[in-house]
Amino acid sequence: MTSPSRNKNIGPLRRRALAAGAAALSALALLGAPAAWAQPRQGGTLNWLVNPVPASIVPLTTTAGGNAEIGPKIVEGLLTYDYELKPKPLLATAWSLSADGLQYTFTLRKGVKWHDGKDFTSADVAFSILTLKQVHPRGRGTFANVVEVRTPDPYTAVVVLSKPAPFLLTALAATESPIVPKHLYEGTDIAASKYNSQPIGTGPFVFKEWVQGSHIILERNPNYWDKPKPYLDRVVVRFVLDAAARAAALESGAADLANGTGGIPLSDVERFRKLPGVEIDTRVSPYLGSHQQIYFNLDTPALQKVEVRRAIAQAIDVNAFAKTVWYGLGTPSASPIGKGISRYHDASIQPYPYDPKAAEAALDAAGFKRGAGGTRLKLRVLYNPFQERRAADFVRQSLGRIGIDAAVESYDFATYVTKAYTERAFDITLESLTNLFDPTVGVQRVFWSKNFKVGLPFSNAAHYVNPEVDRLLEAAAVEVDETRRRQLFVDFQQIVHRDVPSIELGANPAITVLAKKVRDYGPTGEHIRGSFADLYFQP
Repeated sequence: MTSPSRNKNIGPLRRRALAAGAAALSALALLGAPAAWAQPRQGGTLNWLVNPVPASIVPLTTTAGGNAEIGPKIVEGLLTYDYELKPKPLLATAWSLSADGLQYTFTLRKGVKWHDGKDFTSADVAFSILTLKQVHPRGRGTFANVVEVRTPDPYTAVVVLSKPAPFLLTALAATESPIVPKHLYEGTDIAASKYNSQPIGTGPFVFKEWVQGSHIILERNPNYWDKPKPYLDRVVVRFVLDAAARAAALESGAADLANGTGGIPLSDVERFRKLPGVEIDTRVSPYLGSHQQIYFNLDTPALQKVEVRRAIAQAIDVNAFAKTVWYGLGTPSASPIGKGISRYHDASIQPYPYDPKAAEAALDAAGFKRGAGGTRLKLRVLYNPFQERRAADFVRQSLGRIGIDAAVESYDFATYVTKAYTERAFDITLESLTNLFDPTVGVQRVFWSKNFKVGLPFSNAAHYVNPEVDRLLEAAAVEVDETRRRQLFVDFQQIVHRDVPSIELGANPAITVLAKKVRDYGPTGEHIRGSFADLYFQP
């Protein structure tokens, strides 16, 4: 770089040349020069497509995708994480663990305000953690060992445990463990609180309005503690149920960002890769992971026989499912702990061999012979809208080949949750319960008998009960030695595979479509479930 003193001694032509060069560099930056040159710019409205429509916004009493995606723009967690899941400060600026592993001490950020102007303090942290322990589908397991949260001063919170919880420090992102305002929730019916759908948070965006069936508007928080963030003026969350309409909106520029079931059909991915105005991001959030599965309702008499469940598993070609339903973009895995959690995944577990003839023989032996019209039995099949209808149709056709009449029932997201987890009106359901960042949080909830609770979404849908599985999961949840913890999870996976309460499909495709102007939408390990505080538009 030319110093000011030397600049005085150069001629006018040289000065004009330098000025022209500087102008050229500025022009290149404006036209989209290399990202390293770009500086975040203030302003703009992000049009973000989300599907299905969530029942509320804050991921406090539910782990539903819409809540877990939208909520962290408004409410925050104690920590955030990088792509190696190392914790980074958010509402907590420092943390420490006692030598015995039974106390986490958090130093909280000063000067943080709730969107209604009240001060954020340790009382909010204590209230939130103890509330999550009671009402959050995974929080009942995550915070099971929490006996109290001490608040010696407004900026210190001490989480006291009865037993070690080696996963707890990774469970404190907003998408998993949101911190909510005690002064608005205390003494109310938490599940029915209006603030679940009209949230007051500490985050970079303030809730403005929700027009049911249409959109949610979030506006920039002018008093956000991490100035000059956020860079956007507004986020408009648009609910577009039709996949073709979402694809058209993204292609035309009417929408800027979409992910997963809120995005494009998988059949469009290769075409979109070639479009000039958009990018395809296939990064998988290490915090969320991707995983889908089929659960049996073990309260259904016919499905209480393991021979019947194994026969059904033999009738569903998981590899063909991945090629046809996922267009080869997913990663099949037969274990309840998928390949994304490599340190605990048991790669020796493989899908039951696809063998319709053996499946039919097993059903005959179990007492379910073909009757009039060739039907053995009838089963009700549901699917979480986070899976495609095509997935349910694949299962229906597969079962039809072995004489099982599988009637697929389609519902909107809220009705599906009620049907599956409150009414339990299903025999088989296709779910999308991610492994998350640790099996104790993402997997235990599904197979732990103590997490069967009618009305609790995304819990033990199968009503699976195995005392040895309970023992292994509970031991792994407090085991601090990594070698022993891995073996506990391997033993767990082997038993579940033999019992067949589920058919594991593996990691479904993670496809994010974004306009090329969108920058830094997912800089943390939570990916699209982060805060959007860093997101800006490159001109």
